[in-house]
Amino acid sequence: MARVVGVAELPLHRGAVPRWLFRRMVSLAGGIVAVIVDEYGRDELLRRLSSPFWFQAFGCVLGFDWHSSGLTTVVSAALREALKPEELRVAVCGGKGKASRKTPEEILSFGELFGLSESHIDSLQYASRMSAKVDNTAIQAGYPLYHHVFVFTEDGNWVVVQQGMNVDDGTARRYHWLSERVESFVVEPHSAIVGDTVRRVALDMTARKSEGCRKVSVDLAKEDPKRLARLLSSVRPPGQKSLAEWVDVKDSYEVQLLRMPRRINWEALRRAYETQPRNYEELLGIRGIGPATVRGLALISELIYGEPPSWKDPVKYSFAFGGKDGVPRPIDRKALDEAIKFLKEAIQQAKINEKERLHALKRLKSLAPKTAPL
Repeated sequence: MARVVGVAELPLHRGAVPRWLFRRMVSLAGGIVAVIVDEYGRDELLRRLSSPFWFQAFGCVLGFDWHSSGLTTVVSAALREALKPEELRVAVCGGKGKASRKTPEEILSFGELFGLSESHIDSLQYASRMSAKVDNTAIQAGYPLYHHVFVFTEDGNWVVVQQGMNVDDGTARRYHWLSERVESFVVEPHSAIVGDTVRRVALDMTARKSEGCRKVSVDLAKEDPKRLARLLSSVRPPGQKSLAEWVDVKDSYEVQLLRMPRRINWEALRRAYETQPRNYEELLGIRGIGPATVRGLALISELIYGEPPSWKDPVKYSFAFGGKDGVPRPIDRKALDEAIKFLKEAIQQAKINEKERLHALKRLKSLAPKTAPL
């Protein structure tokens, strides 16, 4: 399935979904997903969930506004309740807040149900942990995660849908991962990153342009922490200016991002020194290597060794609210038509009552451009 380009606005919305609506969302989600698995297979379900455009359209069909940030958490919760692992052989783990921390034990439980080997279950738990670590630490744009959902099949294939919140401007950002597309956890691993706000400055250690910085960061972490502390002091003497002095930044987060962090986890760096990580993925996986430490290593790499990270925001868009002039960019009508057609067929075949079917088709029709009527 082709990747989709566009813009998605995800403002944070308050309030809870009424119980009566959530019950109907669960019923409709279960019916549509069952059709997808029966007709197209479990892997196709994962591919659809990894598409930010399809995921958003799916949420709208279930009853959400297009631009609601709550769509992510509630659709994930509806899928979790609707999917029966023992029947469809697809499991939904994790969720919002505290529920996300139960993901490893849920992967273990469902993995045993599916008869997966211990090593395969370990690899799934690793994928869950590393995808969250990357989006919380290797990418720093002001959106710490508060929602993490890990969906996997009895074949061991998986998809991650997780979301971060920026409390300063009230926006959210969603991250999509798909196992069949991940060649490396630390080199542009995402299917998409969805948001309506592009940060002028963001640290992206997963960018291909950050390869040199990743290598230097690993080399630095393998050094004795005492030497690293001396290097840090050499670039942070009294009166030392930060990169922010030479970059046009106004946002407090941008200034913080370009300033050498005051608190680096030296205990984690001691563990790195003892472990001697072979690559950046191993470094990132060390307990305690967090955003400040990653940023500090990246800044030393740039200021002393001339290997800068990418400071370009990696956000990718999922839909365009473009006008006739194509601003901010043209709507991808082909992708829109494909999603609408796919969902329409699934709704028509789903085992749901006729009232739910008509309401779902009506909501789907509202997404269709005038040139592609249902």
